[in-house]
Amino acid sequence: MLKNNKRKVAVAMSGGVDSSVSAALLKEAGFDVVGVFMKFWAGDNRRCFEGSEKRARKIAGILKIPFHVIDFKKEFKRKIVDPFLADYKKNITPNPCVVCNKEIKFGLFLKKAKALGAEFIATGHYARVKQEKNNLALIKARDKEKDQSYFLWKLNQNQLKHVLFPVGGYLKSEVKKMAKDLKLPVFDLPDSQEVCFIDKTTNEFLRKYLKIKLGKIVDKKSKVLGKHQGLWFYTIGQRKGIKLSGGPYYVIDKDEKKNRLIVSKNKKDLYKKELSLKNVSWISSKNPKLPLKVKAKIRYGHKSAEAVVSKIKTKYVLKFKKPQIAVTPGQSAVFYDKNKLIGGGVIVL
Repeated sequence: MLKNNKRKVAVAMSGGVDSSVSAALLKEAGFDVVGVFMKFWAGDNRRCFEGSEKRARKIAGILKIPFHVIDFKKEFKRKIVDPFLADYKKNITPNPCVVCNKEIKFGLFLKKAKALGAEFIATGHYARVKQEKNNLALIKARDKEKDQSYFLWKLNQNQLKHVLFPVGGYLKSEVKKMAKDLKLPVFDLPDSQEVCFIDKTTNEFLRKYLKIKLGKIVDKKSKVLGKHQGLWFYTIGQRKGIKLSGGPYYVIDKDEKKNRLIVSKNKKDLYKKELSLKNVSWISSKNPKLPLKVKAKIRYGHKSAEAVVSKIKTKYVLKFKKPQIAVTPGQSAVFYDKNKLIGGGVIVL
């Protein structure tokens, strides 16, 4: 899989097992490997980031590769954190990892890596890149439980031709064993959290930056059931934290004009068969002919389901064969053809 002629590759080293083993595999394959730690805006999670940098530096020392630290704190705050908070304020539930991959890890980092003389960048993502005729295809990882292709749908051909995913062809258990065999002191680390700049919970983070805005909690018939502290503290499909007696209740909608949170006891009210998309992006250099049958995921943990992507005038529509639960504005709907990621878009309703 990994072939080279002493080509230079900059490895994004997070201090975790996946990126550490990625660097080791590339060195073993004969690449000229440089380790890079990216400093992001950390919020209240500074200790975690400081520990990660120390581990990454230590691993680079064990592997005997050069190590660089790049400060992306300002760019990360502007491109990732600020839009994250702005979306929540608009009652949208964003996916910051998708944006970070496009703008930071495979955007700014790629530029910096080229400035260091690297032809490629590598990360510890569980995904694979495969040459197909005139295009590079983004393929699911061998480890289906750890596959991270969902977060990479915004990548394009220009980025993919400079990207290596060394652990994409391995199971997580194999990666941990390799780390142990190589005596890398990260083999038993727990998996990192999904949103790196949030220390505990999303709501705790939001409460520090978004004000309380009291409103009514109502059912579908507008019967008042209680009060909420701000629509941005709730997401579609949420069951916990609503604090109503006689439940469980599910968040099924938000009325921004009247500042009302709409809930239901009936889980069926969460199901939708059709949704609209914005910012649609395709992995291929050529957009596919529509309508197109796909397997689609509407969030990372969602089991992919049969659907059709079509375009009505300028609007993209995704229609599922069977209704799906908790379709959430701001989340990504990602399209697959078997194991190949085709593209995706941001959900709007």
